[in-house]
Amino acid sequence: MTPEAVAGTPASEAERKRKLDTNKLQKRLRREAGQAIQDFRMIESGDRVMVCLSGGKDSYTMLDILMNLQKSAPVPFELIAVNLDQKQPGFPEHVLPDYLSGLDIEYHIIEKDTYSIVREKVPEGKTTCGLCSRLRRGILYNFAEEHGITKIALGHHRDDLLETLFLNMFYGGRMKSMPPKLFSDDGRNTVIRPLAYSREKDIARYAALREYPIIPCNLCGSQENLQRQVVKDMLQQWDRQHPGRIETMFRAMCNVEPSHLADTRLYDFVQGRSRVDGGVQVQTAEAEPDYGRLDVLNV
Repeated sequence: MTPEAVAGTPASEAERKRKLDTNKLQKRLRREAGQAIQDFRMIESGDRVMVCLSGGKDSYTMLDILMNLQKSAPVPFELIAVNLDQKQPGFPEHVLPDYLSGLDIEYHIIEKDTYSIVREKVPEGKTTCGLCSRLRRGILYNFAEEHGITKIALGHHRDDLLETLFLNMFYGGRMKSMPPKLFSDDGRNTVIRPLAYSREKDIARYAALREYPIIPCNLCGSQENLQRQVVKDMLQQWDRQHPGRIETMFRAMCNVEPSHLADTRLYDFVQGRSRVDGGVQVQTAEAEPDYGRLDVLNV
């Protein structure tokens, strides 16, 4: 059979289409991540960026895009991949080391048995995500400080930001989400979310095309009645029934007008001026659940 004939076979045509789709999606995700990094000054010259990997589609994609951007970035920065092995029963410990060893990147696997702590402290049938996330946050924050990390990169995407907004409105009584860039309360760490402008469905498709060795989270992902899943289902239904609504809602998050809301801490309705000093608002402690903090390391 001639090369021309082979090239015309269905298998080779499918492979060509797969490569085209992969390249197209990578360019889109790279462009969106680059714009987010620029808009929020996520990465600067000399940064040591810790890329938190869970084994899920989002964190694999984030690492891929950041490594791609690093090659042509106008400023030099380092990438360090880190996974926290929480000792969940059946967790495939070899998957991430095998994958990362094939990449030209420094990586670390942190082994901490947080699974046993969560199971011991959380009553049967209750949500484990809150405690699990707080434990992960503490471990990774400490690792970052010990290794001179200047930025902690998490794989949250645009859909995560919108879900958190509605979670806080529905269940927390606050208009608040996950910021693309977050300074920790103690000032030790800076969290960035390079995929803040990217759609989950694009990330899922890209991960499938790249055939990442996905590791499911069986500790909290199996709890199907989580409030976040309810909100996710709602947004996905809106996206199907009203194309473009998700994009409009996210644009609204980026165009906030305090004078047209009702928060007297943000806007002085007596004097008719903003109370935000220099673009930074100091927030007071509140007792309500903080969904942005609960999921801050749910990558």
